[in-house]
Amino acid sequence: MANKNAGDNRTRTSVSIFIVAGLCCFFYLLGAWQRSGFGKGDSIALAVTKTAGENCDILPNLNFETRHAGEAGGTDESESEVEELKPCDPQYTDYTPCQDQKRAMTFPRENMNYRERHCPPQEEKLHCLIPAPKGYVTPFPWPKSRDYVPYANAPYKSLTVEKAIQNWVQYEGNVFRFPGGGTQFPQGADKYIDQLASVVPIENGTVRTALDTGCGVASWGAYLWKRNVIAMSFAPRDSHEAQVQFALERGVPAVIGVLGTIKMPYPSKAFDMAHCSRCLIPWGAADGVLMMEVDRVLRPGGYWVLSGPPINWKTNYKAWQRPKEDLQEEQRKIEEAAKLLCWEKISEKGETAIWRKRMDADSCRSAQENSAARICKADDPDNVWYNKMETCITPNNGNGEDESLKPFPERLYAVPPRIANGQVSGVSVEKYQEDNKKWKKHVSAYKKINKLLDTGRYRNIMDMNAGLGGFAAALHSPKFWVMNVMPTIAEKNTLGVIYERGLIGIYHDWCEAFSTYPRTYDLIHASGLFSLYKDKCEFEDILLEMDRILRPEGAVILRDEVDVLIKVKKIIGGMRWNFKLMDHEDGPLVPEKILVAVKQYWTLNSTTSSQ
Repeated sequence: MANKNAGDNRTRTSVSIFIVAGLCCFFYLLGAWQRSGFGKGDSIALAVTKTAGENCDILPNLNFETRHAGEAGGTDESESEVEELKPCDPQYTDYTPCQDQKRAMTFPRENMNYRERHCPPQEEKLHCLIPAPKGYVTPFPWPKSRDYVPYANAPYKSLTVEKAIQNWVQYEGNVFRFPGGGTQFPQGADKYIDQLASVVPIENGTVRTALDTGCGVASWGAYLWKRNVIAMSFAPRDSHEAQVQFALERGVPAVIGVLGTIKMPYPSKAFDMAHCSRCLIPWGAADGVLMMEVDRVLRPGGYWVLSGPPINWKTNYKAWQRPKEDLQEEQRKIEEAAKLLCWEKISEKGETAIWRKRMDADSCRSAQENSAARICKADDPDNVWYNKMETCITPNNGNGEDESLKPFPERLYAVPPRIANGQVSGVSVEKYQEDNKKWKKHVSAYKKINKLLDTGRYRNIMDMNAGLGGFAAALHSPKFWVMNVMPTIAEKNTLGVIYERGLIGIYHDWCEAFSTYPRTYDLIHASGLFSLYKDKCEFEDILLEMDRILRPEGAVILRDEVDVLIKVKKIIGGMRWNFKLMDHEDGPLVPEKILVAVKQYWTLNSTTSSQ
């Protein structure tokens, strides 16, 4: 009898195991079937553009809802209602929190301090959605956007009058037209760049990254694009209303910024070329401290272009309506600082002078007799966020690594010198290559989710937590550009690596507002950002800032742990976004998920938003 019971038990155990295994297989196949797009999952049709005839479906009918909420400790969304975030007052349509004009005027004007970043304290932050102006429309696709901007998107005509002779911008009907002119190149940026190209190797990929200080409406950067050079342009928010806003509406990389007292938010040895065209920056002042800051971000072998006063002052002092003695002294100070920095003047033609930073600048300085050069003692020349400029020269710490930079586009996937030389702790050549493979896979998945990613629909793209630049590299196309943001609290500072790949980016702390106007990005991507800031600042503040800088009908892709995205999703539920939480491309069992969203179209005085 005992033997019979034992046999029955074994049989029941075998059957139980078989049933459990069968159920596991069934549910796994069911999940895979739903992932494949043939299951009757939730559907979401997200309008991406109001232009008639365009494909408006950003997502197919898929059920990508998370299956890990309980296991990962997600919150029960039924416990509390979603808080609806209201539109801000119309006066905030073009609000730039950290460059607010009223707040700026309370700071000293000396050394442009008042034009630097001055962010509101937590209790003064807005908790509402910035409205688009009435009549706002999706910007023209590139390259038409380079030359035309809809008037309704940035309705400011002052520059059309103030800069009329210089061909900056003209108002024509319901659009602004940008002829490509500038203060120093009224005949157009193309001809001006041709002149520079006779001295600077712009065409062969040697010069890829450029910095335009005091950029105006960024026509220099706009016309460099077709030569495969990407410019980071900046200008202050000042009396030249909306100059940076115009640049971004045109589809040109730009931020609000100024050379004042704080170091620029870029890593050392980042740019192949720096440029100032009548930028009104006092280069010779304060013992050349501003030129020393340019030297910090200029790569050995890089070029500095200065057009306008005081170059060729003997011929032009009357036209500039300035005393020749002042101009002569200004140029003397510039030449003196350039010599101290070991920049070699290689050209001076008309009102344009070009210097080249020597490859062996460190040895050059040590060889200078009676050199007044003071070398900076800071261990990390990339530690710049809110740090004051110093009257000292940043050493190259050169060991030949800069010579190994490949021309672009080969540079995009070549091993960056900072990694090859072991300067990024914890990132080996193998890890760098693995990261590239991972992001190619991720971007391939994104392109299946959003069919418009490759079409040019999105011109201005931001990666809020850029890492090694893998997202931007995998996405690379002449149709768009990516602003790679390096959070100041990131475990590894890899923005220098991103520049060595021929990409551009900036340091930023996402507990504060970004240095841009509202509605300046078409697509925002963030991987691991909310996990990074989980205990640092409010998710709502970060999401409201994303909404501020995202254009109506712009897209968002978030990649993060499921429990974090559950919290993010709850806040988004009160914003005017359509969204969907989706499984990782490797399947429902991976705890990392993807949240995709599209900002609804709504404007001032509209009572409802367009779905």
